[in-house]
Amino acid sequence: MADEKTHKIKQARRERGHAVTKPKPEIRLNVWLETTDGQLFGMGRAQLLDKIDEYGSLRKAAEEMCMSYRAAWGKIKRTEEILGFKLIEKERGNKTGYRLTEAARTLKKSYRDWYQAIETEALQKARELFPWAMTTRRARASVHRASKKMGHDR
Repeated sequence: MADEKTHKIKQARRERGHAVTKPKPEIRLNVWLETTDGQLFGMGRAQLLDKIDEYGSLRKAAEEMCMSYRAAWGKIKRTEEILGFKLIEKERGNKTGYRLTEAARTLKKSYRDWYQAIETEALQKARELFPWAMTTRRARASVHRASKKMGHDR
């Protein structure tokens, strides 16, 4: 019964012009910078900085990332202490708002460039070593976005 239902679903997708494929393995990487005391900077902190930049608020950024204000503040302050420069600063005339420093923007960009280079190399090596086609979550998401723009995701 289940096989018949699956067959009908696949047939309906083919009729609508959708490809019917099995999910492909994905490369998943978790890369960060650390000291002997622990993590210094990684994707989570880059995303926290993105949210602070977007909202101008550490509190709102923390809420969006499902973490406490204290945890977010601690992560920022710990990284600032180790690096020796500020990542965020108070907005002029705003008692609660924050903005990223240029050093934070540079750190975030450098980290993402490094991450992208590692991901590209890992994907290339995986394609050499494993007998099946590989992808990354980021690559799959960009293909999905392009497909939606072309109207293939109805």
